[in-house]
Amino acid sequence: MSSPHGTFVWYELLTTDGKAAEVFYRDVIPWRPQDAGMPNPYTLLCVGEGPIGGLMELPPAACEAGVRPGWRGHVAVDDVDALAARLVQAGGLLHHAPEDIPGIGRFATVSDPHGAVFVIFKGSGDAQAREVARETPGHVGWHELHASDGEQAFAFYQRLFGWAKAEAMDMGPAGTYQLFATGKEPVGAIRNKSEAMPFPCWLYYFNVDDIEAGASRVKEGGGNVLSGPHQVPGGRFIVQCHDPQGVMFALLGPKR
Repeated sequence: MSSPHGTFVWYELLTTDGKAAEVFYRDVIPWRPQDAGMPNPYTLLCVGEGPIGGLMELPPAACEAGVRPGWRGHVAVDDVDALAARLVQAGGLLHHAPEDIPGIGRFATVSDPHGAVFVIFKGSGDAQAREVARETPGHVGWHELHASDGEQAFAFYQRLFGWAKAEAMDMGPAGTYQLFATGKEPVGAIRNKSEAMPFPCWLYYFNVDDIEAGASRVKEGGGNVLSGPHQVPGGRFIVQCHDPQGVMFALLGPKR
């Protein structure tokens, strides 16, 4: 399945406890977990007509090697190998060399020059990815990069993916909240990370149909609400959270 170069197409959770994470997110978002039937255990996170991402447990060797648990967005590219080479030339790092997933596509795990990890991916076949409304519950409604230097980070991603600048919001001492578009409409923003953020990273906002109910489900499931609900432009509300394994994520939705 192919998607336009530079668009987010998949979201993958690497966790230290696969079964516990599966139950937590099933109850919070909610998703329908489904075994992918792969040699290595992999859980598909399904909503509506299909999956939006997956979940896998980090093996002990990976944890000992320093791999951090977390959500990783997959960005579609026209050529994984060529893009990986360009990324390294632009100051990024290659963590997992390009590799094929039989019948699925080709991927590489990378990070930008500030250390925020993501995945570049090209699906196999010519079928186009289905489109859904950005506010659809269970899907990702916003992508937010917390960078060491937002301006430098934007230049990096623009060079590789052709992202376009949209509205910029002045956050005072916190700097500029720079919206970006991968198509016609903004899909996220790049900002300077706060001191409370331990390292540069991507934060993904998952849509829910009721933000207060979603925040309650986070707490009931053993997670923590770090901030919010806060209203954002457009009228919806956000909460930023940790799941029970300490992975950061966020929710986005209306107040009912």
